[in-house]
Parts: sequence; C-alpha cells; structure tokens
Amino acid sequence: MEEERSESIMTKFLADLNITARKLLFRVISTGPIPQHIAFIMDGNRRFAKKWKLTEGGGHKAGFLSLMSVLKYCYEIGVKYVTVYAFSIDNFNRRPDEVQYVMDLMQEKIEGFMKELTIVNRYGVRVLFIGDLKRLYEPVRVAAEKAMEATANNTHTYLLVCVAYTSSHEIPRAIYESCEEKSGGTGVMINGNGSVNGDYSEEKSGGTGVMINGNGNVNGDYSNEDHEEGVKVVDIDKNMYMAVAPDPDILVRSSGETRLSNFLLWQTTNCVLYSPKALWPEMGLWQVVWAILKFQKHYKYLEKKKKQA
Repeated sequence: MEEERSESIMTKFLADLNITARKLLFRVISTGPIPQHIAFIMDGNRRFAKKWKLTEGGGHKAGFLSLMSVLKYCYEIGVKYVTVYAFSIDNFNRRPDEVQYVMDLMQEKIEGFMKELTIVNRYGVRVLFIGDLKRLYEPVRVAAEKAMEATANNTHTYLLVCVAYTSSHEIPRAIYESCEEKSGGTGVMINGNGSVNGDYSEEKSGGTGVMINGNGNVNGDYSNEDHEEGVKVVDIDKNMYMAVAPDPDILVRSSGETRLSNFLLWQTTNCVLYSPKALWPEMGLWQVVWAILKFQKHYKYLEKKKKQA
C-alpha cells in the first residue's frame, strides 16, 4: 500500500513537472509570431501498425491518440485553427469493404472525440466538417452533424476535419457557385477541362452567361449593369469549403512525405511546408514545436509574399 502511494505521488510529480516545462517552453516560443492556422495530413497510420505488428485498426487508434495530443499542444500555444485531412474523395475508389471499415472507424472516432470533454470544453473547440458531406455514409454524416451542432457555440478554437474532400473537387465547385451568382442562376456547367459553361444565348440568359476557361480567364456578356464585373478571385475564395477559416500558415505532412495529395492546393500558396519523418501516431510535442519554429524563421518572407499577392 505504501509503495503504491509513493508511485502515485511520483507519477503526479512528474506529470506536473512536464506541464510546467511545457508552459515555459511555450512562453519562450510565444515571444515570436504564432501561426493562426496549422493543417495536418495525417500520414503513416498503416505503416505504424505494420512496424509494431498491431492488429487491424491499431494504427488508426494510435493515430487518434496522437491527434488528441497534437490538438492540445496547438491550442495551448495559441493556434486558433487546426485542420486535419481525414478522408479523401479518392478513398471512395477503394474496395467496398475497406471503405466501410474506414467509415465505421470514422464514426467511432467522431463519437470518441465528443467524449473527450477535457479538450472540447477546456479549449472551447468548435468542430467543423469540411467537404462534400452528402457522400458520407449516413451514420457518419449524422455523427458529424451532431458534433457540429454540439460545438456550434464554441468560438475560442476550431477543429476543421476534411472528409470527402479534394482540392480538385473544391475548386471547380467554388467556380460553379461563383458563376451561378454572377449569372443570376441562369445555369452554369463545369467541364472536365476546367471550363465553366452556361447558356449563352442572349434570349435565354439575358446577356448574363459566364464562362471560366481552363486558363483562368472569365468570359461572358456583362452589358447588364448587375454584371459589369466578371468572377474574381475573392468570389471564388468565399465559395470555397475552407472559407470558414483563414489560409493555413503551416502545412504539416507526417512520415516524411512531401506530396500534398490534392489537399488545400488553393489555400497553401504562402504557407510553410513541413514534413517530419515521424509517422502520424509518433507525432507529438516536438514536431509541433519544430513546425512553429520553422514558421517563425520564414515569417518575414511569407508576410512579404502575402502583401505582394
């Protein structure tokens, strides 16, 4: 009994010491600029499971614990927005049983996160799911909607979870929405070559047809006073799924990979890219710290590029 009590006291002492050391570290880092938004590509769950000979799903479960730690460190140091890439639209092309497994796992993790009241309440986290949510299996979509509803009044920090998402879907969709607004809803169609077509006959569209070519030019008859200006970048920006948050300051991809994998291509023009060798379940305090230090190192250059944009 006495031995157990001594171990308990030592454990609490070490935990308190760890928290104090982390606060001091974050206080020092906070003397420099702190990123407002960090995005993560969570890569390496399967390799982690294979590396440690875990059962199916073991890597994802370890990855979920890593996500909880990373979120805590980001919010503690002052990062307001954290975005994670959870499921690509392209993942729906996998075997049906594999997609079903991932959907079940996602539902479990969404519900599991909502039980992590320590993080949700302490940091005032608002959860937002980003992407074409109607593609999700119904139980997952319902769980996502419940999570968003339950945290809707939180505004201190944000967790954006990209599901059923790719930039190659987000960008044409935003262009479509922008053209619909400019054409007064007369009908716009996006072709596979990147062009957006509407009904351009003067009789049917009243001169409000809009087309964005593959080279990014906007064409249309804007003789109508309401349509003197074509579609601008700001119009597309506001129709992006990610319009709910500022562009990321840092994009982190674990496992040492440098591919963006069709993630936030529109939003990462002026963004630090960081690819630690750690697999996602191995991500923790030091990877977050190094990402922020790298951001601080390039901060002046990035701010200069943003002003020139």
